[in-house]
Amino acid sequence: MLLKEIAEKLELQLRGSGDVLIHGLAGLEEAGPDELSFLSNSRYVTKLQASNAGAIILSPEAHAVSVPTLVSENPYLSFARAIELFYQPPQPVWGIHPTAWIADSAQLGEECSVGAHVTIGEGAVIGERAVIYPNVTIYPGVVIGDDFVAHSNSVVREYCRIGNRVILQNGVVIGADGFGFAPREDKSYYKIIQSGIVVLEDDVEIGANSCVDRSTLGESRIGKGTKLDNLVQIGHGAVVGEHNVLAAQTGVAGSVKMGNYNVLAGQVGLAGHITVGNGSIFTAQTGVARSVKDNSVLSGTPEMDSGLWKKNYLLMFKFPELVKTVKKLSRELEELKQTKKESQ
Repeated sequence: MLLKEIAEKLELQLRGSGDVLIHGLAGLEEAGPDELSFLSNSRYVTKLQASNAGAIILSPEAHAVSVPTLVSENPYLSFARAIELFYQPPQPVWGIHPTAWIADSAQLGEECSVGAHVTIGEGAVIGERAVIYPNVTIYPGVVIGDDFVAHSNSVVREYCRIGNRVILQNGVVIGADGFGFAPREDKSYYKIIQSGIVVLEDDVEIGANSCVDRSTLGESRIGKGTKLDNLVQIGHGAVVGEHNVLAAQTGVAGSVKMGNYNVLAGQVGLAGHITVGNGSIFTAQTGVARSVKDNSVLSGTPEMDSGLWKKNYLLMFKFPELVKTVKKLSRELEELKQTKKESQ
């Protein structure tokens, strides 16, 4: 595809020749003369200068380069859209595979694709244009909106509610029993029926092998536009607001209430029953045991302001030397006291 055609499709300003033939996309370091790349972070300017890319997507304030450029206010987003011009995933086969089992009382909208060995339970309702890949299980009473995509081996348990344009990656479980057990006097545990449901609002995506547990009562909820990475656990009764991003191996304990636009990096852990405001960032492996105000930036376990955590982290490497110094000063002080005592 010619660069000028890409510029037109993405509605971007073109600087330089538009007759460069682009065969694909790649990162700055890997791109060749027939590939399009991008720069969105000024820290990687040195890689830009060394890149062999045939064309680059840049922000308006970026320095001019010798190769043709596409100017974008959001180069990363434009690069993501450009990928769609070159990569076409396999198209689903529309219709119902003969090995799928669909209950007589279930309802499917128009233009759905139901793969091999799919099971859809009694009373389930699924909207239009759903793509349900092989070995997916939809339990009884589930209600799902339009443009639903469920990849192989994902499961939606009984009575859960799912909005429009929701994507479940492979192995996702929505609505498994929450971790609820009442201790008996003999120290054994009595299983508490998890009678609640899970609600996924519009445009939610759940990564592979992630779980959102059903609540004991009421509901667990994932808000509109929120994205969960692979291996994320959401405990029973938790409410995660809109447009949050939770990276891999993050764990949210039961009854957490989270606002909107938060970013949780990998292996973040939230203790149960806390409240998280809006617009906060939790760096990797942050352990949060207390409620969090809006627009916080936190690191470490227990959680603290990231700036303070960085200082403490650097000081940690000086601890052995500090201990030696303190011991030395303590000895000198004792010797000084002893000398003073003997002189009296």
